[in-house]
Amino acid sequence: MARIALDLENPVDLALLKTTGWRIAPGLVPGESNQGLTAELRESPARLADYDDTWWEQDGDIQERRSIGFTFAWYRIRLTIPSEVRGEDITGRRIWFETNVDNYGEVYVDGQIDRVNWVITGNNVGKRIRIEDSAVPWYGACDCRFSL
Repeated sequence: MARIALDLENPVDLALLKTTGWRIAPGLVPGESNQGLTAELRESPARLADYDDTWWEQDGDIQERRSIGFTFAWYRIRLTIPSEVRGEDITGRRIWFETNVDNYGEVYVDGQIDRVNWVITGNNVGKRIRIEDSAVPWYGACDCRFSL
C-alpha cells in the first residue's frame, strides 16, 4: 500500500479531516497550580477528550515559540478519519501521527495514552506514533502535550 501523508498544518488537509486546526494552551495544566512544574503532569483533566478547551487559542501557529525555559503547552486537534483520502480507500491501513518535539512530549488519543509507545523524549527528535493498526473511519480527539 502506498503511504498517504496529511499535513496537520495544511488547510486543504485539515478540511479533508473535517477540522479547522489546533487549539493551544500555555502552561502545564490549565487551571491547576502546577507546584514544582511536574506535580500535575500525570492524569491531568486537560488530557480528557471531553475537557472544555473552548478558552484555548484556536487555529494558532504550532511552529511559534511560546516560551523560554522548561515549560509545557497543550496542543489539541479533533479530527475525523475519512473513508477515503485522495481517491484511496483507507480502510484497514495503519494510522501514524508524526511529530517532532524538543525534549519531551506525550500523545493522548481520546483521553488515553500508551506510555510505552506514545511518550516522546529527546532533543528535537522526530517520532512516528502508531495510532491505529487497522483504520476504520472514526471521529476522535488527538490531544498532544509537548514541552516547548
